[in-house]
Amino acid sequence: MLTCRTVWKKVAPLARTSSTVCRQNVRRAGLNNGRIPTRVPAAHMSGGLPGGGGDNLKYALLVGAATVGGLAYAFYTLKGDQQRYQERITEISSRSQKPAAKESATPIPSQPPAVEATETKATIEPKPEAESSSPEPSPPASATEVAATSETTEQPPAVDSTPASLKVPSHASYLLIGGGTASFAAARSIRARDPGARVLIVTDEPDLPYMRPPLSKELWFSDDPSVTETLRFKQWNGKERSIYFQPPSFYINPEELDSAENGGVAVLIGKKVVQMDVRGNKVKLDDDTEISYDKCLIATGGIPRNLQVIERAGEEVMKRTTLFRKIEDFRSLDKVSRNVKSITIIGGGFLGSELACALGRRSIESDLEVIQMFPEKGNMGKVLPEYLSNWTTEKVKKEGVKVITEALVKSVTYKDDKLEIQLKDGRLVKTDHIVTAVGLEPNVDLAKSGGLEVDSDFGGYRVNAELQARSNIWVAGDAACFYDIRLGRRRVEHHDHAVVSGRLAGENMTGASKPYWHQSMFWSDLGPDVGYEAIGIVDSSLPTVAVFAKATAKDTPKAATEESGTGIRSESETEDTATSAVASATPAPVVEKRDDYGKGVIFYLRDKVVVGIILWNVFNRMPIARKIIKDGEEHADLNEVAKLFNIHED
Repeated sequence: MLTCRTVWKKVAPLARTSSTVCRQNVRRAGLNNGRIPTRVPAAHMSGGLPGGGGDNLKYALLVGAATVGGLAYAFYTLKGDQQRYQERITEISSRSQKPAAKESATPIPSQPPAVEATETKATIEPKPEAESSSPEPSPPASATEVAATSETTEQPPAVDSTPASLKVPSHASYLLIGGGTASFAAARSIRARDPGARVLIVTDEPDLPYMRPPLSKELWFSDDPSVTETLRFKQWNGKERSIYFQPPSFYINPEELDSAENGGVAVLIGKKVVQMDVRGNKVKLDDDTEISYDKCLIATGGIPRNLQVIERAGEEVMKRTTLFRKIEDFRSLDKVSRNVKSITIIGGGFLGSELACALGRRSIESDLEVIQMFPEKGNMGKVLPEYLSNWTTEKVKKEGVKVITEALVKSVTYKDDKLEIQLKDGRLVKTDHIVTAVGLEPNVDLAKSGGLEVDSDFGGYRVNAELQARSNIWVAGDAACFYDIRLGRRRVEHHDHAVVSGRLAGENMTGASKPYWHQSMFWSDLGPDVGYEAIGIVDSSLPTVAVFAKATAKDTPKAATEESGTGIRSESETEDTATSAVASATPAPVVEKRDDYGKGVIFYLRDKVVVGIILWNVFNRMPIARKIIKDGEEHADLNEVAKLFNIHED
């Protein structure tokens, strides 16, 4: 079209000139012939005799010659353009094959002519075929394979350092913000439904996606002195595995994402998304790079809370305080525990109690003093009934931990190479290092720039039943505040929820349109001998009914993982159903406030309906608990319900 327009511009002046000359000659002939009107009729017109008729013939020949010349000019112009086009294509193709072009981030974008944009795009595609064939992405697997296999190797140092010349993809069909469990589960889910999908994970951490639970559990019980480097550990069942979901070979290089023939999952490490343009479907990174997307998942997790008295205490106190969340925090605390004489953990919840037991075990082999303090009357006092919380506190003490209950921190100061923690009741605790484990604040930094709603009661991005915040934006994991069809609006901060919500978000990003109905579970282990799994709303302020039985050697986290073959218990639980549940015929008396709680079931009630269940040293029964909560029925006798869990069978 452009070539035809160019040819016409060049031919048009000739045509206009010829037409003007013809008109002038016609007028001149008319004036001359006006003197001899008897010669005007058809004699000149039909016979073509000399005079005006001969001139017309000349003009006709002139116009014809101009037309032929214009067509010839157009032909040679088109032929020349085609030749130049082929030369340009050959030049670009040969340039793209040079190794130097792969190292530089500018050769292709530096082409100035805007007209050649489509031509350049057409030549980029065949370039990386040979390169992308070698790191073939792994075939999509089921969502239950969220954890890595035992062959996973440790992270090579080269992966942790992002080269300065790394070319960031300008577009991703599926952009996942955050590199945690929810993002990885979503990526696997997307690839399972869309095998050719190109998925880009952007994380501000220097590591590939990994699971967080072992950071406060199994890693601390490893006998390997290099565990902080390898990040490999033995599960309670004795099997070894890595903390990473998949080895580096599972992922493709971000630079190759656009050209990968079969798509794949790429991870952009050490980069933070700082701004979101929802209308423009693009985000901005902390280095001002922009990435556009078709579908986006926000799985930014949360940030550990700190006590205000510690934040205001000054630099010396902050230098000696750990907010435990990431791999670097585990490595740092491990190093600290080997070089100081005293560590104080502030917080009596899941994380605080798990770290207290882990460090307590280590203190038995060294001179390390481990102190745990919290405002409640016992460990996990916000979750467990008081009698069970007290029993748990005694269990933690037996692990070598000095427990200080009903402790409210008034101030923290650094004096004489020691941290002094002043409590509101006048007690003073001196220590070398502090670990704060007082909860998580959902990361909603992108809410303002993206115009996304944040829930005022629970925090986190407010999403609908399909985990959707906007038409092409989904949220999963700790940062999602979702509507539970049974229990109302909630926000959950556990591994199983991250797996299931990430998987569902990935399915919905590929068009599944499924609602979130799953009741996620969570678990906590106080070492290899005592553990529990919970589901629903477990709040110590609710009325509870408990049924206990005598424990056997099989009723420990270690035995449970040996039986199931997995150390991350939610992997198998999320796929099971309760259709095979058979009640035990053994009587199940209600047992409360006894000295030894070997194993049992605790029911949490609201308006006489079970809304939460804790399985205390009872494992592989979570589908039954999930079904009870899903049914939402009022039970006249919970002893009969407890029979479903078969806790009285040896």
